[in-house]
Amino acid sequence: MIYKRYNSGFGVVEILVAAVIVSIVLVGLHSAAAQSLRLIQQSTQRTQASFLLEETMEVLRAERDASWSASIGTLTSGTDYYLSFSGGTWNITTINVLIDNLFERKFVLENVNRDASTDDIAVSGTPDPDTKQITATVSWDTPSGTITQSISMYITDMFNN
Repeated sequence: MIYKRYNSGFGVVEILVAAVIVSIVLVGLHSAAAQSLRLIQQSTQRTQASFLLEETMEVLRAERDASWSASIGTLTSGTDYYLSFSGGTWNITTINVLIDNLFERKFVLENVNRDASTDDIAVSGTPDPDTKQITATVSWDTPSGTITQSISMYITDMFNN
């Protein structure tokens, strides 16, 4: 008797090769998706930090507009200050206030000098009590380290209040 052997369908080796290829593709897709989510989170945090920096400057402009002598004018140069919001008003404090348990927002005021002949801001010259340089900083921790964003501006007592 003669027996014929028929090779139809998939063998074990073909199924294993296909499973390995599918697994490699799925691992690659998972890695790409995870990296995309990390980048989206970092971008979101950077955007939030930028908004917090701009908010800081807007609050300080509002404080200046309300009363230089009762707010900005009373602050000590070189000291870290923080903003807190309670009861519908902004408060300037020396106590660190974390935002969303993630972001540290602070600002520092520095005295400004003016050139006596041109009245321009200068490294040295006559101190100008009605102008301050403000540097606001937002920092937050990530798995790869601390990220910091800063912005700086000059503010003046333009309303003489």
